[in-house]
Amino acid sequence: MKRISIAIDGLSASGKSTLAQGLAKALNYIYIDTGAMYRAVTLFALREKLIDHDGNLNVSGMVEALPRVYLTFRFNPGSGRSEICLSGRNVEKEIRSHEVSRHVSVVARVPEVREKLVLAQRRMGEVGGVVMDGRDIGTVVLPEAEVKFFMTADLEARGRRRFDELVRRGRSVSLEAVQANLLERDQIDSTRDHSPLLQAEDAIVIDNSNLSIEEQFDHMMGCVQQVLHA
Repeated sequence: MKRISIAIDGLSASGKSTLAQGLAKALNYIYIDTGAMYRAVTLFALREKLIDHDGNLNVSGMVEALPRVYLTFRFNPGSGRSEICLSGRNVEKEIRSHEVSRHVSVVARVPEVREKLVLAQRRMGEVGGVVMDGRDIGTVVLPEAEVKFFMTADLEARGRRRFDELVRRGRSVSLEAVQANLLERDQIDSTRDHSPLLQAEDAIVIDNSNLSIEEQFDHMMGCVQQVLHA
């Protein structure tokens, strides 16, 4: 059976990663979490003191430091998925902090950051047999992907999902703060000049505000199987 590329884009906390991981596991494909890559760069920027207390990024310092940003994915048998490593060290837990979430959009809108990561993502996806999720996968990174999905949900549903996720990780944060962060990220992601969040014209749109994970997975797998058996 042919091996294809699957692109999944959408809003923050719309369930992209959960579904992407499920599809990759079912198809025995490689899952690439591009959002984790941007979060890892943000973690690097925070560690290097390139983001001040007001959330302002030292852009020139970020660009100058980019050659020192070394990202890889390493399979974790415990979680059953590939996890992001920064300079060879697994930082999967650290990048999910509220502090990283607060600043990731500021880092992600720097053109040089996006150029570096998009190039790496294209190299990962060009062989096929991948499920890649993010915000510009179907429009910029893998515009020729055989199957494209665009995930969306209302703010209440997305806020609750992200809040529950952070609580499970032991984070102390309010639902209101989480929703405010999502609104800010939506605004930044949709209006940035370089590779804004856009729905690809040929993407299958899934509003999962009131859909279970199982319902979403069955629908998406059905769409993939149609292409695989065409």
